[in-house]
Parts: sequence; C-alpha cells; structure tokens
Amino acid sequence: MTRQGLPANHRGLSPRRGIALALGTALLLGGCDTLSSLNPFDKPEVYKPDMTPPTPADKLYNEGLARLQSGDSEGASKKFEDIDKSAPFSPYARKGLLMTAYTNFQASKWEEAITASKRFIAQNPASPDAAYAQYILAMSYYNQIPDATRDQERTAQAIQAFEELLARYPKSEYALDAKEKLLVARDQLAGKEMNVGRYYLEKRNYTGAVNRFREVIIKYQTTRHVEEALMRLTEAYMAMGITNEAQTAAAVLGHNFPDSSWYKDAYKLLQSGGLEPREDRGSYISRAFQGFSRTVGGIIGINRF
Repeated sequence: MTRQGLPANHRGLSPRRGIALALGTALLLGGCDTLSSLNPFDKPEVYKPDMTPPTPADKLYNEGLARLQSGDSEGASKKFEDIDKSAPFSPYARKGLLMTAYTNFQASKWEEAITASKRFIAQNPASPDAAYAQYILAMSYYNQIPDATRDQERTAQAIQAFEELLARYPKSEYALDAKEKLLVARDQLAGKEMNVGRYYLEKRNYTGAVNRFREVIIKYQTTRHVEEALMRLTEAYMAMGITNEAQTAAAVLGHNFPDSSWYKDAYKLLQSGGLEPREDRGSYISRAFQGFSRTVGGIIGINRF
C-alpha cells in the first residue's frame, strides 16, 4: 500500500508518465511541431477585437425589406433579427421585431413566428401594431391545426389566441377574420369529440359516448357536428334505457333542425321503441339550447391564411 492508502496501480499516472503521455499526444496532433511549442510560458496570442462598425439599423431594415420584396423571407428575417442584436434600443428595433414575426410566418417557420410575435406583444402592448402581432400569433397556431383524428393542442392554442385578439382589440381590422377562424377551429375540436364519442358508442361504452356528445352540444353548438351529437345522444340513451333523455335529445334536435336527416334518424329510433320526441325542460340538453340560434352553416375544411 502507498502513502495514500491505494494500491500503486490505482494512484493514476506518475508526473513523469503524465508528461510523456502529453508530449506523445501533442506530437500525434501536431505532426512535426517542435517541443518548444508546448512551453507553458509562451506568451498567448493577443486578442484583437473586431473594430468593424455595426451596420446602421435603418440600413438593416431597408435590406430586410428588399429581401422580403425579392421573395427571400429567410434572408429578410435574418436582417430584421440583426437589428435587435446590434441596435436593440433604436426606433427600428420595434419595427424589426414585428417584421421578424411576419417574415418567419411567410416562411412557414411557425415556432419562430410565435416567439417573435409574443415578444412584440409583451414589449409593446399599447402599440397600434400589437393587434397585428396577436393576429400573426393566432394564425401561426391555426396553420398547424391537424386533422380531427390527431391531438388538438394547436387547435386549442389557436382558439385562445383568437379569443385574446377579440378581447383586447375588438375593433381591429383582424376581428372579423378572427371570428371566422374561431368557428373553424371550434368545429375541429367538436370533430375530435365526435370521433371519440363514436368509438365509445361502437364499443358499447355508452357513458363515455354520452360524455363526448354532451361536450359538443354544450361547447360547440354553432358547429356542423351538433345535429349528429343530438342524434347520437338519442341513440346512446336509448341503449342505456334512459328514455327521458333520449326523447329530449330528439325533441331538441327536431325543434332546432327540423329538416335535418339526423332528426329523421332519431325519430325513427324512438318510434322503434314505441316512443315520440318529448322535451324535458329540466334536462341539461334542453337547458343547453335555451336561447340558442344557429348562425353558421356547415363548415368544410380549414381555410388557411
């Protein structure tokens, strides 16, 4: 045992062996370099700062606009980003940040557009351009909405962003389009609920199915899915033997959508059990449609920006 209490072969390299290994490695890496180049007392190279003056913010901004006009969205974005780096307190910094959001959006770089628009809103909440930044934010989420069979996190984020736009800037020029996009996004969420509800119905998990269809009639009444949701509620409640709710769902469907093919199906289903549509005013289904007015027709697909 050594003085350190460890066997000799566990003490690590001896100083002489360590130096030899370092020299060998240096020779391998350095080829024909001399040993003098390893002298630790050699003076290090003096750092010479780059004395090139930064490009003026106005020039960067104009260069960004020129690239954008030529169709080079990515190059334009880099120019606008450089303004924030070289002149963060210049009058062009705010404009550059907004244009960064816009150019990234144009290049379908959604995450970068989201980050830039959020920064602009946080730093310039009272700016006349804040509504536009909020619109870019909402549309960046909206353009990532997947089909109704997949996770709808982006759909929910788009809805939240559009709702914030309408709440903060109700008179902005983007308000009307935001309302239309909201309807489409909500229709997408309703479609997701319907897909899951149908699956549960097929598997005879009637309670799970009812919960999904209930979400549609309460939260998404202006979507194209509400008629089918009422019919599916009729079907699920009939299967469960809860005829009162089945009759109410069919009655509400017939009252609000008398020409719907879904109402005809619901009516036939009730008749097969010797029943007729009859609304129970105390039912949650009836309460959900009190004061209801359908303002939107069928929605097909997702309209992009």
